[in-house]
Amino acid sequence: MKRKSVVVPAGVVLLSALAAATGAYAQPRPEPGASPWGLGLGVAARTDIYAGESARLRAVPLISYQGEKFFWRGISGGYHLLSREGFTLDATLGARLGGIKKEDFGVAELAARGINRNLLEDRDGGLDLGIAGSFKGPMGVVELALKADVSGASKGYEASAKYGYPLQWGPATITPHIAVSHYSSKLANYYYGTLDAEVARGVVNYKPGSAVIPRVGIDVMRPFADKWILAGGLSYSALPGKIRNSPLVDRDANGVTSMFVGVSRKF
Repeated sequence: MKRKSVVVPAGVVLLSALAAATGAYAQPRPEPGASPWGLGLGVAARTDIYAGESARLRAVPLISYQGEKFFWRGISGGYHLLSREGFTLDATLGARLGGIKKEDFGVAELAARGINRNLLEDRDGGLDLGIAGSFKGPMGVVELALKADVSGASKGYEASAKYGYPLQWGPATITPHIAVSHYSSKLANYYYGTLDAEVARGVVNYKPGSAVIPRVGIDVMRPFADKWILAGGLSYSALPGKIRNSPLVDRDANGVTSMFVGVSRKF
């Protein structure tokens, strides 16, 4: 039986793929004399992925900063290396929140796969350093990114491409998007396979190898009351067979649905 849980991490902000709302919070450079800071609160949730894991719910403070060169949006930020005529090239730094503690796996669900939960190790979150480019034109916004784990957790990398088409509906901006991410073998093996240390203890050896994960979603941003912004996002990521077949993954997890809603104020 799955346990119900609510995760409220102190100081953690979530405006990434998990929330599917990073695009909604991508603010333009502030006008001269305007404050570059924003502060608010949001709630993010996603369906379960791992065997016996409950759906995750996170209360998240929303902290943003948009300067002339430096920026920060939730759990990621960076530095504008180049910006001209709708094109930007950024150096980026961000947290990866895809980890799980071994006690959050279900004992019965793992036992049904022949795995003793006590033999597993935690999958830690990571810190990604990378580079990202985006182009905004009349046909929409294209974003390309490459980021690698520099924390020593997975030691892997992720390459991604995203296309979105912003639609204006009154004061609200609605952006449907499609995206695809390539996980390196080290990244996919760490989060969805069994580790060498676990295999040495008797856990089944499973390594999915590199994986491609497509995603569709929609982001919404609506300013109101002068300095306030209401933002939200909904996305669905389809898991490839090599991840679905992992003994650590829930048998019913064909994909992952993520949702985010939050409100923030510019200062």
